[in-house]
Amino acid sequence: MIRGLTLALTLLLAPAVALAQTHGLFDAAGAGALTPAGWSGFLDLKFMTESLGALLLAVALGAVIGHHPATAHTVDTLEEADMPKVFVMYAFIGAIIGVTVREFGMVIGVVVFGIGGLIRFKTDTGSTRDTGRLIAVTLAGLIAGLGLPHFAVIVTAFTFVLIYLFDSHPACRVKIEHLPQGRLAEAAATYRAALVEQRCKVIAERRQTAKERIEFVIRLPKASARDKVHAALCAVPEDLAGDIDWEVE
Repeated sequence: MIRGLTLALTLLLAPAVALAQTHGLFDAAGAGALTPAGWSGFLDLKFMTESLGALLLAVALGAVIGHHPATAHTVDTLEEADMPKVFVMYAFIGAIIGVTVREFGMVIGVVVFGIGGLIRFKTDTGSTRDTGRLIAVTLAGLIAGLGLPHFAVIVTAFTFVLIYLFDSHPACRVKIEHLPQGRLAEAAATYRAALVEQRCKVIAERRQTAKERIEFVIRLPKASARDKVHAALCAVPEDLAGDIDWEVE
């Protein structure tokens, strides 16, 4: 199957590669691309406005899908709680590629395909979130090298803002074990109330009666609030208290 897919992709991309070799990457007649604007592109307010609008629209559409009301009912893990951010980031990456292809022609798709394959199979980032950031950074460098420094600056600034917004409210999983036997529901309600009081957003709650354990997937009000939230959880009545363990994204 892998060989078949590789052969199909090669056949599909062969005409574009041949066209690039014949006419050159920046040949408008051959690849439908425009001459790179260079540093004078910062004076092209129309392009910058349209590009910014495309990026904003892509982020908004990704957020609509990522924050679908039904999604919260299916969250069980920390990775699933973090998926809305991933959807937004990948929608943003798609818009970057779209604007770049529109500016330089379809040949740039071959370059993006190669870079995407290299990142996917040769780089171990440890998480989908970090992979998205890596692709965004790589595309910013690619765009700068293609002669669109003004769009590269927009992409970098946009990525910086998105990372700031995402990391301001990190997702965490709180495990509370060794709870008093037979009082799991009461303990869960007490711990949930403590989290809500600290302005945490409870994304999911999971109770394991056999193990007398509760797991909460939450989003902190801010990155520096973890110690305060932990202190509040430790302050629950002793007859309902358990051992607290944290897992942060």
